[in-house]
Formats: sequence, structure tokens, C-alpha cells
Amino acid sequence: MTIARQPSALRRALSGYADARSAAFSRARRELNMGDGDARALMFICERPGVRAADIAACLGITAAGTTALIDRLVERGVATREYDPDDRRAIRIQPAIDLSDDPWSSLCRFDDDFDEAVAGRDVARIEELSTLLDDLTAAVSSR
Repeated sequence: MTIARQPSALRRALSGYADARSAAFSRARRELNMGDGDARALMFICERPGVRAADIAACLGITAAGTTALIDRLVERGVATREYDPDDRRAIRIQPAIDLSDDPWSSLCRFDDDFDEAVAGRDVARIEELSTLLDDLTAAVSSR
């Protein structure tokens, strides 16, 4: 007979946070009638205007063909545009055509905005300490 290990309080709290964020993102995607990849790509594009398709592919872990189809959907929906790179006319840059702070798109970021607002009232030194701890933990578990 094996005894199940109990997760640490920190791991349990992080798991709860991840579950809540994932659920909020899923609700927003359903409200906007978007697939997960399209919504993640749209957020990536809005955070990095002028991104190249290869960067989107790397972020999402999809093929070049999958990225082309995804960008086609976003452009057709009117939430992104393709523009020639002014420094390299052979390259295409993807620009957002919407503002994530405007409705209904703001639903994709609402959870993170609420989180940032809640953190804003906390002790800066404690937040920095916790951030360092989380970065160290992420590095430790990602290195395997």
C-alpha cells in the first residue's frame, strides 16, 4: 500500500491559481467564439506588435503551415493585419487590429488585470521576494 504525498501549501496555491486563470481564459474564449490557439496568438500579437509568423509558431509550438492558417483566420476575423517589414520587404509582420483593453476583447485579459490590481496594494518587497522564489522554482523544475 502506498501513501499519497500531500502537495505543499505553495504548490496547492499555485495549482489553484493556474486552474482559475485557465478557467477564466476558457470562459473568455467561449464568449469570443475563439479557439485556444487563436486566442493565445492574438494575445501574443497584441503584446508584441509587429511580430513575425515564425515567432508565433515558436510561441505556440505549431508548424509554419498551421501558423499561416491561424493568421489567415485572425486576419479574416479582423483582429490582426499583415504588413510588410519596412526594413525587409520579403518579411511580413503581424499587427493587432484591436485593443485588448476594449470590449469584448478585454475579457481575455480580465483575470490578469484583476490579479495586477490585487497585487498593486501589497508590499513591494514581499512581491519581489515571491517573484524571485517563483522564478527560481520555475527554473528548477524546467531544467529537467
